[in-house]
Amino acid sequence: MRVDAVSDHEIEQQVLQSLSLDDARALLDRFSSLVRESGSRDEWTAARWIAARLKSWGVPHTLHDPELFLSVPKAASLEIRVPAPRTIRAKTPAFSASTGRGSVRGRIVYVPTGYAEGVESLFDSPIGAAGNGPAGRKEIQGKIVLTEGLATPKKVADLAALGARALIFMNPGQAIHEGICTTIWGAPDLDSIGRKPAIPVIAINRPDGQALKAQVDAGPVEVTIKTKLDEGWKRCPVLVAEIPGTDDPERFVLVHGHIDSWHQGIGDNATGDASLMELARVFWQHRGRLRRTVRIAWWPGHSTGRYAGSTWYADTFAQELDERCVAQVDIDSPGCRWATEYSGISWMSEADAFCRAAIRDATGQDASGERPHQAGDYSFNNIGITGFYMLLSTMPEALRRDKGYYAVGGCGANIQWHTEDDTMELVDYDILMNDLRVYVVSLLRVLNAPVHPFDFRLVAQEFGRTLDGYQQQAGPAFDFGPARAALDRLESDLEAFYGQVQELTRRPVGDPAVQSACAAIRRLARILVPLNFTREGRFRHDPAVPIPPLPDLAPAAGLARHPAGSHEARVIQTSLLRGRNRVVAALNHARRAVAGEGRN
Repeated sequence: MRVDAVSDHEIEQQVLQSLSLDDARALLDRFSSLVRESGSRDEWTAARWIAARLKSWGVPHTLHDPELFLSVPKAASLEIRVPAPRTIRAKTPAFSASTGRGSVRGRIVYVPTGYAEGVESLFDSPIGAAGNGPAGRKEIQGKIVLTEGLATPKKVADLAALGARALIFMNPGQAIHEGICTTIWGAPDLDSIGRKPAIPVIAINRPDGQALKAQVDAGPVEVTIKTKLDEGWKRCPVLVAEIPGTDDPERFVLVHGHIDSWHQGIGDNATGDASLMELARVFWQHRGRLRRTVRIAWWPGHSTGRYAGSTWYADTFAQELDERCVAQVDIDSPGCRWATEYSGISWMSEADAFCRAAIRDATGQDASGERPHQAGDYSFNNIGITGFYMLLSTMPEALRRDKGYYAVGGCGANIQWHTEDDTMELVDYDILMNDLRVYVVSLLRVLNAPVHPFDFRLVAQEFGRTLDGYQQQAGPAFDFGPARAALDRLESDLEAFYGQVQELTRRPVGDPAVQSACAAIRRLARILVPLNFTREGRFRHDPAVPIPPLPDLAPAAGLARHPAGSHEARVIQTSLLRGRNRVVAALNHARRAVAGEGRN
């Protein structure tokens, strides 16, 4: 029976009723006996285990074996030398500088940077490289800095730029969390290799950190730091399954997640791996119901390569992604205990209404979203691909606070994230099934909708709010009027375009007018996603640091700090002029993308 002979609602119900957790349970049981460190035998075992399941079902798949640049922490130590010798347990994050057989010795200076209040601020840094913040260059130069939080790339980069000799991070709880501290996204190239951290970085737990800070407050403290990391190019598995669509097989949705882990990594991300495998099974079972192709990928190098696997794929298949990919969907940390709420979910503005409706229809719950962070495996922003989801279900905020939990970057807000305690006890199979329902409904609606269900009028509205905010910050020192005028013209054209799109929603996918409208929507993504999320070129990768909306215009916030006519103000104005040119040109390109598309 062809897709067109069955209603979309009936197809959703048929696929939802086919969902099962039997294979998910088997995967989680198997993965609980593995440590899926990238480049390791266990990671290959995990990938081959999933590949064997795919083969048994007949799902077409490819197991690639690229060499990825990884940094795997092996050991770290912190020894107090003055005032009294003692040793503090420590870990080093991936891409910290290794001291090898040597060590780094020095005096500690405490620099307050605070703990993140929520996931939205987890990757932020209050320190500027110019020294504007809680500490200046003179205080930090040549010292070993003690500060709060996780060893996130932005904090590490900012403190290193101020001349710190080494860094000690006081993690927010009893556990010490694994992590990665480089701003380089994926494998380094000639433009990014210079950003590799050149100083050792370690993390200690909060009780030890507070005791150490008390010593620093009382008088001079001198320490010795040692770090050891295994760094280099390693062959890793990239597993990709592909289930072709019936009507437009050239167009595909990429749904993906990482297969590597810290320790057992059950909540982050074995539950995601199980979800991807179950999606492959049910979509293959119902392949005759899919109008477009679904491509399902498991990435290595997420945790010790800064998204090296997904970046390799984005680089290697860039032209195919550019020409054929409709959207990318990240699956990370679903199905964890107590994660009963759908709030703060990553999605781009054009997917806002679509995601809210899909989650409500799949679970009966309302959802809220936020701008995707420069994190996860969002390695496709520079190409310009609409993205939605990363983390999904999460613990209600009131429950998190009742438990005394601090902000973490996964596991449904369970603080076992990136620790030895991320084990089977974090899994909740009822929640995992709920999350699978969300993925099925969301993916089917992208795969089967005649016209791609992404509304770029919402992006234009976001741009309007962003421009208004930047204009308020800049005041009379810079005029964003040309960008606002270009945006107004685009909004008018988008209204006309989507008015005609509405008439196409009941036509078949192969209809020429439908194909034309879809091509225009993909073109809008190729233009507006990079404009909103990147500073680098379309086939490059921006640093793993927070990126503000319309980043070329974000320097507007700095104008108020400098007198009119000063050298600093003129430098910012020059940057804003060039940024405004990029924005206006892109908005004009977006108008041309819709002017002749979807009108017949």
